[in-house]
Amino acid sequence: MPVPYRGRVIASLSDVPVRGRRVLVRLDINSPVDPLSGRILSDHRLRAAAATIRMLVEEGAAVVAMSHQGRPLESDFTSLERHAEELSRLSGVHVGFVDDVIGPEAIRRIKRVSPGEVLLLENTRLVSEDFIEAPPEVHAKGFMVRRLAPLFDLYVNDAFSVSHRSQASVVGFPLVIPGAAGPVTEKELDALDRALERSGRPIVVFLGGAKLRDAISIMEALGSGSADEILTGGLVGLMVLAAQGYRLPAPVLDLVERKAGEGWRARLARLLEGGAPLRAPRDFRSEIDGRVVLVPADRIAGAPKDIGPATVDEYSRIIAEARAVVMRGPAGVIEDERFRWGTVKLVEAALRSKAYTLLGGGHFNTVLNELPEELRARVGHVSTAGGALLYFLASRPLPGLEALALSAEKFGLAG
Repeated sequence: MPVPYRGRVIASLSDVPVRGRRVLVRLDINSPVDPLSGRILSDHRLRAAAATIRMLVEEGAAVVAMSHQGRPLESDFTSLERHAEELSRLSGVHVGFVDDVIGPEAIRRIKRVSPGEVLLLENTRLVSEDFIEAPPEVHAKGFMVRRLAPLFDLYVNDAFSVSHRSQASVVGFPLVIPGAAGPVTEKELDALDRALERSGRPIVVFLGGAKLRDAISIMEALGSGSADEILTGGLVGLMVLAAQGYRLPAPVLDLVERKAGEGWRARLARLLEGGAPLRAPRDFRSEIDGRVVLVPADRIAGAPKDIGPATVDEYSRIIAEARAVVMRGPAGVIEDERFRWGTVKLVEAALRSKAYTLLGGGHFNTVLNELPEELRARVGHVSTAGGALLYFLASRPLPGLEALALSAEKFGLAG
């Protein structure tokens, strides 16, 4: 059945034949990685991708998958070789790996893939085009698409979580070969539609984690009225405090400056002056000389790694009145059990409220595993996405989905 998207249609895999065809599937298996060992810390996205791979193999397709991992020069920018091993384990299908994306070895291996076989290409961000935002029409003429598109019969976007990016592997291929939405993308759109239909106002959004550039863009998208309250935590909350004039310890401010990008203070100042409903933490659980110490926002010391009880109380009261709660990113460094408390308490508050709760990102699976079954059963949806779902909520265009709609029109897909 076709997938509705803002008055247009996108082809689903049920609308296009895949048996015997060579299919390029864009996954998002970008996962938290231990910077020291390289070990993958969460398999949330990998499990979703494994189900898609297994389905395509059972349908008789020759499958070539592509994804990114991390950002250049950051600690999680790694090879996808371990991801291929995990996909093999989770899918029950051998996933071959090629240490190449668009070069001669990749092309040679792609040409040899037969129905029922799967190949994973190396990290797409080794190709500069896949780290550049440009319109689909531009990427369709780029080097990556021109090199790879002639080798395939069908493109599948099963990476809803990066569909707010207008990058080569997300938007270029559907304009050159027929493109369809994969099952993960379909499920995400269905969950968002249900969330918006059921919810009403107020809508409360929590933004945490450490992806500061994304967080600023999301705040700008939501600040015009799509959300009634924007609560912040993690490094995002510390960034908002800095923009409000609070003093941060030098190492923390240095980290914010490095991750937030050029002009972050001015952008946040415009939001705050414009009345965006932004709230920053009132206190933190901070690490000082190996001890966990409570510190207020106006006297932050040590390394603040979780929100404190005053913040949890304030945010929980706001969440209790919500009709929909969307959470993107953790409130603290949840990899360390000492700093998981704030995130757990906010998730508990959301699930005890009457709100439809949508959790964005695999970090929340760790938290949910610690909660009683009766609370876990109240989750509306655990998304593979963070930024994309909030852009959708804010009615911003999602270029990856726009490209699929154009593909359906160009190639006569989806009726």
